[in-house]
Amino acid sequence: MKTSGTYTIAVAGLGRRIATVIRNLVTAAPNMRIVAYADPAPTGRSQLEKHGIGTGRAFDDVAAMLRETEPDLLMVGSPNHLHLAHIKAGLEAGVRVFTEKPVVRTEEETWELARLIAEHGQNAVLVGLVLRSAPLVGAVTQMLRERLGKLVSFEGNEHLHPEHGAFLMRDWRRHEVHGGSFLLDKCCHDFDLYRLFAGALPARVASFGGRSIFTPENEALAERRYDDGKPAYTLWRGGWNAGESTFRSDADVADNQVALIEYENGVRLSFHANTHAGKLQRRWYFAGLDGALEADLVTNRLTFRDALGLHPPEVREFPASVEGHYGSDEQMGRALAAHLLDGAPFPVRVYDAMVAGLTVMAADRAMREGTVVDCRPLWGRLDKELGRG
Repeated sequence: MKTSGTYTIAVAGLGRRIATVIRNLVTAAPNMRIVAYADPAPTGRSQLEKHGIGTGRAFDDVAAMLRETEPDLLMVGSPNHLHLAHIKAGLEAGVRVFTEKPVVRTEEETWELARLIAEHGQNAVLVGLVLRSAPLVGAVTQMLRERLGKLVSFEGNEHLHPEHGAFLMRDWRRHEVHGGSFLLDKCCHDFDLYRLFAGALPARVASFGGRSIFTPENEALAERRYDDGKPAYTLWRGGWNAGESTFRSDADVADNQVALIEYENGVRLSFHANTHAGKLQRRWYFAGLDGALEADLVTNRLTFRDALGLHPPEVREFPASVEGHYGSDEQMGRALAAHLLDGAPFPVRVYDAMVAGLTVMAADRAMREGTVVDCRPLWGRLDKELGRG
């Protein structure tokens, strides 16, 4: 614990997302200070400087940065294919690490990370599965525990605005070699929550998906204009390694996908993601023996009704918006500050992130192979690599 003085941070990959995390962290704990960053194109630096947060010395090499600055924390915001190398560099330098999701991209990277965790300890790595900090999530978990009775099945979705989908087709995330799959990069924290809600590990998964929207056949969509004359599908600029084409992109990731999961306790989930939706949703619907619960992060509204409909629906609304991940960013900044400075519990473990990642990887394998994937060997292998069995 470090309850006084300056807490120093070095950053590997100073992108826009990690800059948002840092801004909320520094707001919660002004004695946090960035001493250095390593990034050839730090797209998040201007965001921090605009808020009066200095970014310290620039380095070409992460290991050299850690050696020369000896920070209290390494924050990893690099493209996903660099996460494992940067986490490893931090751990080998004896520095705690916070990394953005997804923690790693592949099964083999997961096993290597698990071996590092076995060596350095579960507390050595923190992961920004930001939705764990959403106010609505706490309310949902309480309702599942106290009001729904036995949970039988539930559904989840994430439907993105077409501009968001177009961005994914131009950004570095369009290539699996850099970002992992669409579902991994965009929805791994959703699948973390689904395991939390189900109360068990996934047992088997099936999935279907592909790229059906942002294709040359649909290129005429790009002729659409907004009322102010701005062309559609161009409003979000890509980051590092960005491409220019949306409908003739060299992307190899899906733009829509569905998945079915059966958990080890028999609870069942259906999931639907689409990157071209006129009505935005990140919605969950739970059916239990004592009632039904609907929650939507976009509207931050929760609705419960008893199973027989004997009473009017109960509605709760939360004062948060889509910006800032539905109130999660600010809350995660406070939770991270409290954990780093005062030793308070952090809402997510690196184990949770690895399980969420492996779940999505199983779904993607099911999609590619047209099979139902048995997830249980994954949990056995993960326990083995972590030294649990």
